[in-house]
Amino acid sequence: MKPSKSIVQPGEPRCYLCGSRVNLEKHHCMTGVANRPLAEQYGLWIWLCHDHHIGKDGVQYNREKSDGIKRLAQIAFEAKYDHETWMRLFRKSYLHVKIKYEYETED
Repeated sequence: MKPSKSIVQPGEPRCYLCGSRVNLEKHHCMTGVANRPLAEQYGLWIWLCHDHHIGKDGVQYNREKSDGIKRLAQIAFEAKYDHETWMRLFRKSYLHVKIKYEYETED
């Protein structure tokens, strides 16, 4: 499968949380054996610096941050497709998740 372009973070690679352009790692917003290939297929991924990805308070170990990123992925997906397709594929809505910290956005 050809690597997808991110629909969550289009543009130049930089950490989605801090804006750093060094030590970047690709993070699939939807995780797990079944969901990771779907995340790749639909462009549901972002760039994170190493610390924000797997560091002490990284997305991999912080459920609040992980669910917030899943919410943003769902919003991006539903803007391109629809809610019914999201629910059929991922079987859970993250629209209720409150984001308590700011994310980087495209300029």
